[in-house]
Amino acid sequence: MKTRTIPFGKLPEGEAAALFVFESAAGLEVSITNYGGIISSVRLPDRNGKKEEITAGFGNLNQYLDPHPYFGAIVGRYAGRISKGILPVDKQIFQLEQNSDGHHLHGGTTGFHTKLWEAELDSQTESASLRLRYLSPHLEGNYPGNLQVEAHYLITDDNRIQLEFTALTDRPTHLNLTNHAYFNLNAFRADVGDHSLKINAQRFVELNENLLPTGRLLNLEGTVFDFRQETLLRSRAIPLQHELDHCFVLDTPVAGEPALECRHEASGRRIRIFTSQPGIQVYSGNFLDGSLKGHQETAYTKHSAICFETQHFADSPNQAAFPGTLLREGEVFRESTTYIFDNF
Repeated sequence: MKTRTIPFGKLPEGEAAALFVFESAAGLEVSITNYGGIISSVRLPDRNGKKEEITAGFGNLNQYLDPHPYFGAIVGRYAGRISKGILPVDKQIFQLEQNSDGHHLHGGTTGFHTKLWEAELDSQTESASLRLRYLSPHLEGNYPGNLQVEAHYLITDDNRIQLEFTALTDRPTHLNLTNHAYFNLNAFRADVGDHSLKINAQRFVELNENLLPTGRLLNLEGTVFDFRQETLLRSRAIPLQHELDHCFVLDTPVAGEPALECRHEASGRRIRIFTSQPGIQVYSGNFLDGSLKGHQETAYTKHSAICFETQHFADSPNQAAFPGTLLREGEVFRESTTYIFDNF
């Protein structure tokens, strides 16, 4: 495993960010910055050995300091929406920022994606790890509790990225963490309609007109979003007529089978995802508008990338029937996701 660390720019306060670059023996090249824990670049060979960029991101810190749609970032304290920003913790209510049409989204405008994390790099012969740590103080974003968070990225020579989150709090708080990487396996030559999906899920979280959960988990059978069998997105007019922004309720894992598999036939590129999380939010870049340009001056247009956000369900603090997200003092939050990149 080859690694290098390069300067990535300075924050307005003068703090310096770094970019950590990993290159595996099998050809995967990954860049991660300790600003926001952002995966800024993923370069993967196609079946003919041509290495190309497959994630949306920027080559400099300044573009990440401006507003962007969470490209590659760690999202927290709470990934997804919380209705009206109301966070109930035991018998107390904490009012969070209403940064999305009157609701709270992705930890707010100053969430974890905007923080400079303490970084520790460790390189071995066949792998390398990057440990990012951040102490979120009590009432940061009006979330209760001093929260110590660690994001551990492990990159291996067989083209795996394993991301494990751990956290401790000194008082009860809600926590839901994910990485918000955007992928395009055709190297952004076309929209993601030429990708195929298979998801180990029979149900999804029903949403209302405000993209908030109703509390019901609906059966996918007979819908255009039933991906229990491998399905070419454009064969169901996805995403041009049917956009994806849905949380899939993962079934009990089958040994050796991923929670989600995404393939691109022409290039032979594939991503397989294994996770301990109860759901995967799949988002087809519906709000990208071409105004942002990244690697190789690529304009990120509508539906030009797809996200696979492993996480708990949105608005779980207000939905008693959903898996709980309350973390208490003395408990350890621990969730992990593994991304395997290869050719088929």
